[in-house]
Amino acid sequence: PVPSISWKRSDGNSLAKKIQPNRTRGVLEIPNVEQEDEGSYECMAGNTRGINIARGQLFVYAPPEWDKKIQNAFVSLHDSLFWECKARGKPSPSYSWLKNGQPLISEERIQIENGTLLIPMLNLSDSGLYQCVAENKYDTIYANAELRVIAAAPDFSRNPVKKLSVVQVGGEVTIGCKPSASPRAAVSWRKGSELLRQNKR
Repeated sequence: PVPSISWKRSDGNSLAKKIQPNRTRGVLEIPNVEQEDEGSYECMAGNTRGINIARGQLFVYAPPEWDKKIQNAFVSLHDSLFWECKARGKPSPSYSWLKNGQPLISEERIQIENGTLLIPMLNLSDSGLYQCVAENKYDTIYANAELRVIAAAPDFSRNPVKKLSVVQVGGEVTIGCKPSASPRAAVSWRKGSELLRQNKR
């Protein structure tokens, strides 16, 4: 006689609600397949003559998709840069980096590991367009970002030093010196032509 057919997952997980077993045709239909659908399935067929079970494994593969992209960075000369990109996919994607369209490799100044890029001390030549590349056998995706290394001489236009400070004898005075500069400026003080050095006063 015609057997009755039922389906279940061999790994103990329950069948997703979206799965529609077709009992008359002995077919298991899974719409909109997702990573969670991967696993072992078994079909049990039975009639008055007995029961038989057939098992099969479903593997789900997926092209890479970004979980984390790199963003444009405007960084001062001699500062550090750290970029990280992450992608998911099956099989897991591998990563590489490009600068202005050319492959970027680890060297003394540049450290690359999986989806991370570290430049501990930037120089002006590091400016450019960078790409993090994630790929598996099904697709290759790119995340783009610009790095602009900024260098500027000390400028007091935004934070000028007070030209006149009035204080009583025995009082205390604070004079600020905060120029905008990239990289950060070294500051020294002079009284007339005399270089001031830090002391108890």
